[in-house]
Amino acid sequence: MRALLDTHALIWFLEGDQRLSGLARETIARGDNEVLVSIASLWEMSIKHSLGKLELQQPFAELIPKQLEANALGVLGVDLPHVIELGALPYHHRDPFDRMIIAQARVETLPVIGDDGAFDAYGIQRIW
Repeated sequence: MRALLDTHALIWFLEGDQRLSGLARETIARGDNEVLVSIASLWEMSIKHSLGKLELQQPFAELIPKQLEANALGVLGVDLPHVIELGALPYHHRDPFDRMIIAQARVETLPVIGDDGAFDAYGIQRIW
């Protein structure tokens, strides 16, 4: 299975946070799943870390590349079809980073691993 991680699910997975559901953790950790991280999530994390709004165990520039490789997480870039879909989305959700994740999930037909119920209004599968 291919799946896309929401930003908070990525952070909770990397930190071993108990708020991450067992199903989400299992889906991410299974070696036969292709789990992707949106570049939008990494962008959001980088901004929040630089502003002091996101505490990480190590500097972002060290932690993220190491953890992506160690956990076999791929990075999903933003392409024109994603941006076009983003522009067509209704405003059930206002967060720009989450909206990009939703657009990517819709274009790529990917379930999203995350607990944000607002994603459900967009007709995507959510794993939690």
